[in-house]
Amino acid sequence: MSLKHQKSSYQPLPTAAAMDNPAMIQSGSSGSSREDVAVGLSETNSSQELVNSESMEEHCCLRQPHHLDAGVAPSAAVPSRLFAVGRSQWFTVFVLCFVNLINYMDRFTIAGVLTDVRTDFDIGNDSAGLLQTVFVISYMVCAPIFGYLGDRYSRPWIMAVGVALWSTTTLLGSYMQDFGWFITFRALVGIGEASYSTIAPTIISDLFVHDMRSKMLALFYFAIPVGSGLGYIVGSKTAHLANNWRWALRVTPILGILAVLLIVLIKDPERGHSEGSHNLEATTYRQDIKALVKNRSFMLSTAGFTCVAFVAGALAWWGPSFIYLGMKMQPGNEDIVQDDISYKFGLVAMLAGLIGVPLGSFLAQRLRGSYENCDPYICAVGLFISAPMVFAALVVPQTSESLCFFFVFVAQVALNLCWSIVADILLYVVVPTRRSTAEAFQILISHALGDAGSPYLVGAISEAIMKHLHKNPGASGLTTEMQSMSQVAETPMGNVTTAIVEATTNMIDTVRSAATLSDEYSDREQFEGLQYALFSTSFVEVLGGIFFMITACFIIKDKYNATRGLQDATTQQQQREQRDQIA
Repeated sequence: MSLKHQKSSYQPLPTAAAMDNPAMIQSGSSGSSREDVAVGLSETNSSQELVNSESMEEHCCLRQPHHLDAGVAPSAAVPSRLFAVGRSQWFTVFVLCFVNLINYMDRFTIAGVLTDVRTDFDIGNDSAGLLQTVFVISYMVCAPIFGYLGDRYSRPWIMAVGVALWSTTTLLGSYMQDFGWFITFRALVGIGEASYSTIAPTIISDLFVHDMRSKMLALFYFAIPVGSGLGYIVGSKTAHLANNWRWALRVTPILGILAVLLIVLIKDPERGHSEGSHNLEATTYRQDIKALVKNRSFMLSTAGFTCVAFVAGALAWWGPSFIYLGMKMQPGNEDIVQDDISYKFGLVAMLAGLIGVPLGSFLAQRLRGSYENCDPYICAVGLFISAPMVFAALVVPQTSESLCFFFVFVAQVALNLCWSIVADILLYVVVPTRRSTAEAFQILISHALGDAGSPYLVGAISEAIMKHLHKNPGASGLTTEMQSMSQVAETPMGNVTTAIVEATTNMIDTVRSAATLSDEYSDREQFEGLQYALFSTSFVEVLGGIFFMITACFIIKDKYNATRGLQDATTQQQQREQRDQIA
């Protein structure tokens, strides 16, 4: 057999680029070059060079179907550099980022005025946490439905209907005077937001590949922490100016109307377009779920992302209230208002998002050339760094405002490293026809076990701890610390220290006795209740880091399997088209 004949019959996949793009096998043999625009399919997985020539040759030399030699060219050029991106593509990305921004603004507006909401409806921490929980429950339950629709029908129209729904329900909810009706409308908001969150990333994946996909996903997910921060700022300042927290909920619906008009103008790209595949037919929903469950990288990264969602949800919902209670206990801060704390917390969240999300994407792009499975490692390191920073932020707010916000900033930067990378992992380990379903499945799991329950769980735990502290003032962590100090003071040089410790302990006991006579919890009891409940987030972050470390063991193989699945689907589709032409 001649060398030429061998080359046409048997071709190993030499690089991740070729593995991602069947058309590149043909384009490489024909001498075509790929500079500013990739003709055919360039690297999928957003520059994931997870399988190089050595690892592929060690795997085996794979027989390529004959259609790969013919090439599978996309209907339009796929940009591989920023200046090659067309106006229509920039417009689509801008609209998706804008909607994502106001999406998270709306989601965390209530967190910025939570104290006012609690006072108005006369509810406790558990009911206040339930406001976010019912929203996320409806959000995650409806996500699989919209994921199924997004893989089969017009994505812009589905998103337009969803955004119109959550804008309307947010506006109507601001007029509800009964807590039951108010929480019902918050649940309806989750239905509308589910339609958008499951679909938008898949549109980006069908427009871009290689590093461009990573950059656009970073831009898209960068809107999450920035939008969350704006939610605190807009919510708190609007409520302050209007002297009514309900007006804070009437800002995003106005922006939502503009978003609906913009969404209907974007074009829906063909599914699999950027990977050089066309007219791919979706498999049954049962087959999709079965394939996703068997995908270890997808399941493990989803588990890790669930831990990220748990921590982000708990800290975003309770963070401003917790810092406000801690700051209020500092001498001279008795008249401090939560609006100021929410404003500062929002600024810190925005700045952390501006740095953390692009930094995660940048690190991934720089390290992939040397470490093929670096993506989950970056996420793991981010969580391992964030865990002690969260712990430190929880123990200093009653002593130092600057230190508290510094630790919050570092913790959020490290946590934000994960957002765009996790989305990237999903897109390159799942075939195009299952991506909306995978997004919905990931939303369902991460929210069901993550931020759906974390606000309520933290609120319920804090309520139980506050009741315990209220009935048993001596169980305070401060009293235990004083006892430890007393033991240290029993040294020959500790007589003066002992007197100081005893005087301080007596003062604390006096304050607690006065608080016990009241039907309400003291500020210290509320602070310590939230503090001990929020300590759970550090443990969850470490658990999430472990999940991402395990993901790194399987990600190369699952990436390869997804690419082969795409090639097989393309082969079957072309065979069907050939049979139809013959018939």
